[in-house]
This record gives sequence, C-alpha cells and structure tokens, in this order.
Amino acid sequence: MEFVIYSFVQLLLAGFENTRNPYIVEGVYSFAAINMGKVIDTLKSPYEKLLAKTKEMVILGTATGIIHWDMETKMPPKGVGLRSQQLALLSQMSHRLSTDPEIGDLLSKIEKHTDYESLSALQKRNVYLLRKHYDEQTKLPEKLVKETAKQEAIAIDVWKKAKGAKDFSMFKPELEKMFKLRKQAADILMEVKGTASPYDALIDMYEPKMDARTITKIFAELRDGLVLVMEKCRRGSKRLDTSFMNRKVPVEMQEKISKELAEFIGYDIKSPQAGGRIDETEHPFTGGYYDDVRITTHYYENNLASSLFSILHEGGHAIYEQNFKESWMYQPVGSSTSLGFHESQSRFVENMVGRSREFWNYFFPKLQVLTGGIFSNVALDDFVRAINQVKPSKIRVEADEVTYSLHIIIRFEIEQELLAERITVKDLPELWNQKYKDYLGVTIENDSEGVMQDIHWASGAFGYFPTYALGNVYGGQILEAMERELPNWRDKITEGNFQTLKKWLVENVHQQGDLYDPPVLIKRITGEELNVNPFLKYLNKKYSWVYGF
Repeated sequence: MEFVIYSFVQLLLAGFENTRNPYIVEGVYSFAAINMGKVIDTLKSPYEKLLAKTKEMVILGTATGIIHWDMETKMPPKGVGLRSQQLALLSQMSHRLSTDPEIGDLLSKIEKHTDYESLSALQKRNVYLLRKHYDEQTKLPEKLVKETAKQEAIAIDVWKKAKGAKDFSMFKPELEKMFKLRKQAADILMEVKGTASPYDALIDMYEPKMDARTITKIFAELRDGLVLVMEKCRRGSKRLDTSFMNRKVPVEMQEKISKELAEFIGYDIKSPQAGGRIDETEHPFTGGYYDDVRITTHYYENNLASSLFSILHEGGHAIYEQNFKESWMYQPVGSSTSLGFHESQSRFVENMVGRSREFWNYFFPKLQVLTGGIFSNVALDDFVRAINQVKPSKIRVEADEVTYSLHIIIRFEIEQELLAERITVKDLPELWNQKYKDYLGVTIENDSEGVMQDIHWASGAFGYFPTYALGNVYGGQILEAMERELPNWRDKITEGNFQTLKKWLVENVHQQGDLYDPPVLIKRITGEELNVNPFLKYLNKKYSWVYGF
C-alpha cells in the first residue's frame, strides 16, 4: 500500500527521481494570488516568468505519470520494451526543461533583488523549493537521468516475473544495474544537498530535513516501545479467533464494499465531477494531483481484509492530495511536505479510523448486507478484535498495526548497509531473511515473500521506506492534537460521520501543503517536536481493549 505523489520538488524529478510511478501534475502559478503592492511592480516579471517555466515541466510530468499508471494497470506484457524507451525520452526532455539556464537566471534575479524581503512567506517558499530543485537537477548528467528511467521500466518488469517465479537470481542483474545508477545519483546529490552521506541524500528526496542519524534514534525508541506492546498482547487475557476472516468473499462483493468505503471517506468515484477511480493491481498505490487522483487495490477471495484496508489506506492518501488549498494549485507549496506526512494521513484513515470499534459499529451492518450474511454469525467485537490481531508476519503490506514498523526498520537498516557499500545486492536475501528471523521470529521460505515482496527497489526508491514508520509517528502526534480539539470524534464516527474529523485534518494538515518542512509542520500542528510517545500511547490504549491487558 503505497503513495506515489511527491512534494513539488519531487514531482519535478519525474525524469530522474522516478521512484515509483510518479503520477505527477503541477503547473504555473497564478500571479493573481500575489498580494498587490510594490512587490508586484518590482518582482512581478521575473517571479511570474519563473513559475511559468514550470508549466511545461509539469505538463510533461503529467504525461509521464499517466504512462506509469498505465504500466501498472492496463499495459500488455509485451509493451515493456516500448514503455522503457518512452520513459527514457520523457525523462530526458523533463531534465532538459528543469535545467534550463534561464531558470537559474530568474532565481538569481529574484533572490538578489532589493525587494526580495518584501515577498510573503508563501512566495519565498515557492522560490526556495524551485531553487532546491534547480540546483540538484543541474548537477545530474542527462545520460544518468535517461538511463535511470529506462532501467526502472525494465527492472519492474523483471521483478514481476522473478517474483512470480520465486527466483531472486532472475532479478539480481537488473537490481544491480538500478542500484548502481541510484548510487551514482546519491553521490552527486550528497554534495549539492550538503548531506553527511549518500543515503541521507536519498532520504531527503522523500523526507526533507531528515537524515539517517535522526531516524536511527527515533526507530530505536519506536522498536523498544513496540516490543513492549507485543509482549503485553501475548500475555493478554483475550484469545482471538480470526478463522472467519478467511471466509470466501467473491470479488464482485469486495468491489461493492470498496465503493462504500470510498464514499464514507469522501473519495468521489461516482459523480459526474468525480476526481478519483479504483483499479486493480499487483501492488496497491495512489497517484495523481488535485482533480485526478487514482487509487488501486487487489482482491483475494479468502482475504477480505486485504482489500478493505488497502482501500482505506490509499483513500487516505487520495483525500489528502485532493484537499490542498485550491488557491495554491499549480504553486510549489500546493503539494505535500513529505511522504512521511502523506503516510500519516493514509495510516490515520486505515488504522486509527478504519480499524476502530467506532467505525465498525457503524459499518459492520453494511458489511453484513454487502456480503449477503457471510459473517452473520460473527459478533461485532470479535470482528474488530480479529482485524486488529497482532501477529508477526512475513509480508509488510499485510502486517498488523503494531508490527508494521518493524518491517520498515528492517528495510531501513538494510538500505543503510547497502548505500554504505558494506554489503552488495547479492547479499540482500540472506541479510533480509536473518533480520526477519531476529526481529519478527518468522522464517522466510522463498524470496517472493522475502526480499522481492516490494516494488520499491526495482524502481530505484532507496530512501523511501523510512517514511512509512515516520508516518505512524506523525499520525500518533496528530491524533493526540486532534483529540484535544475534537474530544467527541469517535462518537461522530459511530454515527457514520467522517466529515467532522476530515474537516479538522483538512484545515490542520492537508491545507498546510508544502509551506513548511516536516519538522516545522509537526510542531505547528501539535506544539511538539517529533517523538514516538503519542503513537505508543495510542497503541497501548487500543490494544489493551483488544487483548485485555
């Protein structure tokens, strides 16, 4: 369950930072939004030209995004060769547009202008984001950009085949090529970004102002807290029956349930003005921008929970992306600040709402009708406890709310080793399997359920994984802040009212866009620096009911 829309800077990296189906659209800033006055007279021309230069880049990026979406949803198997060439050419064109020397000249004119300080905070943020993008892109060789985009399409295609065959040796050569390309880029970006390591340069693409050292500290605290929660669950007085979750639910029923869930969270896929759609893919994801945000899921007849929670997860991403300020559309600030924040919103909807007893008190009767009574002999509390079962597992996207972050910590630690070149690609399966045994106590039987379960490395998305667990941490803090202002939000959910909660999220999270870097935004929302305690407190409270401790 992934999100593939990035911050404005990341959006414009479609040709190079082609990290996983970036369905991107951005555009030219409407100059009418600028406050009238002296700034208009003296800075209007260079500022307007600068933001107008983004229009061609983002239109091209939009086309690239749709091609990526099609590659995952509709493209026939034979199309991968042509698709790799299309993406390579588009990425080359995008890189040329984004490194146009005129952009550098316009940025310099604005930054050195005597009236620069008269710009608003929003205008300065736009300039900052564009400067960051330009400086980084101008350092990247066009050949590297083109080769990376081409290799992404090839590697993903081979990954799918290798995963089906459960054979890492098929995938290894293409992954080695992709890693080599990404390492070259990381070495270059490390210098321009001023990071301490190549891995930090990649992390910054997805989570600005974050580095491996800080994440290591946060994850150590998170891991220790999660282990304690797991132990409490193991010793709890409640014994959960989850066998009924394997009952067969036909795909057509699951599709109807998906539509009902989308309607509940306000993700419109039905009306003449709908800005969303749901498709089926191997690996669920979200992509789009403002008025065209698409999600995917997958359906397994004997695993209803998989589609239930992928729809809620991806729907959480989608409504975040659809609710940035309309007046910021086509501006750099009119996008997410980071993938960690995006993940906070998806997992908020999926887990804090979607796995709550309050939600199922409302939705369980609907589920009974939609499934024709398949769960008619299952009590509400038994169902809620079943969907919240804590059980170490092999597959990240199927992991429970407590153990999920341990899957991320494993990937983070492996990526650190790989980027530091203390291990090589051939070492990945063995290290992966050992860490799963050490951290989760499970034995990996084959590489499809192990090192090849995720698409991220095939697409070159090294540095992406930490954002998932950071999203959990952000979400805990956001929940705590929300509960201070909306103490009755759970009553509203029981009544089937998601809009009250959504309105709070829109005002306090979504409409902040990319006006602030993540560390600043989380403090503005919650009044605190990033910390794991609210998330752990939430888990302890919730699972004390589930397991009786």
